[in-house]
Amino acid sequence: MTEKTQNAVWTLAEQFDGKLKAVSFELLSRGRKMADKLGVQLVSVLIGDGVSDQDLESLIRHGADAVYAVQAPELKYFICETYEKVLERLIRDYKPSIMLAAATSTGRTLMPYTAVRIPTGLTADCTELDIEEGTGNLLQTRPAIGGNIMATIKTPDHRPQMATVRPKSSRPLPEDASRRGEILRIPLDRALIDQRTQLRGYRREDSDTLALDEADIVIAGGRGLKKNENFHLIHDLARQLGGAVGASRDAVDRGWISYPHQVGLSGKTVSPKIYVGIGISGAIQHLAGIKTSEVIVSINPDADATLHKLADLGIVGDAFQVVPEIQKRLEEKRGGKK
Repeated sequence: MTEKTQNAVWTLAEQFDGKLKAVSFELLSRGRKMADKLGVQLVSVLIGDGVSDQDLESLIRHGADAVYAVQAPELKYFICETYEKVLERLIRDYKPSIMLAAATSTGRTLMPYTAVRIPTGLTADCTELDIEEGTGNLLQTRPAIGGNIMATIKTPDHRPQMATVRPKSSRPLPEDASRRGEILRIPLDRALIDQRTQLRGYRREDSDTLALDEADIVIAGGRGLKKNENFHLIHDLARQLGGAVGASRDAVDRGWISYPHQVGLSGKTVSPKIYVGIGISGAIQHLAGIKTSEVIVSINPDADATLHKLADLGIVGDAFQVVPEIQKRLEEKRGGKK
């Protein structure tokens, strides 16, 4: 085992039903920066079943130097106790310096359990990661005190340093077909299967609402809409554009819309092709949740609104006049067709 292998940066690749999740590639972009600064390998760790060789190779094309894959029918679906035992065995055998996972339901369950078992430290819901000069410590930045400050945390005395990162907070690296790396297929030790928990199946949530964190277009409303009844402007425009409905924390706190629509550090991080903020001034917590959007549009009567400064297009105007005009022009452009 080389020193680079021993002290590598690891990212956790997630799969469902044999298909890699997008967050697996987002994490590699984070891990690549850390590995390059430390001069070590970047390893993508996959626990699951049915992921093809082609998909494993795609992890290398997106930045990994190596893939450690443990696949077996018993690992097809996430069971925390079994996944933890597999991950713990890998960590003890290969001794990474850093372990990153997404702040998904899997990462938020598996990583704390693993950190306790190793034992080591864990920082959850990080928005920024960096390497400290001279020490090689992972600098883990996350919101604290209700999102009012940003705290930077270190784990100087224990390895691996573990952190979860919000999905959609970074973009995957461009695919590089020329990249080459090692795929290590590690057989499952049956003694690691936890018999106490059995998965009976999955049931999809019944909802006709477009998932906020997966939408290509997000239309979000804030305090500038003044009252609950006016939020129909957001719903109508989102429906017209085929987008998802988002909201600022102010709008959610006022009861105008439910929490699952909240965008920002205390809600969901989004990365759509188009984000439209209507009546949103732009608190730092909200901006952190939208900064990876491809195009940001701000509609606000206040020319000095913080969101205007971040936006690619800022419209200084009253939402109650601007939004209906946008809808009217969209209808005209489509010839009245929905």
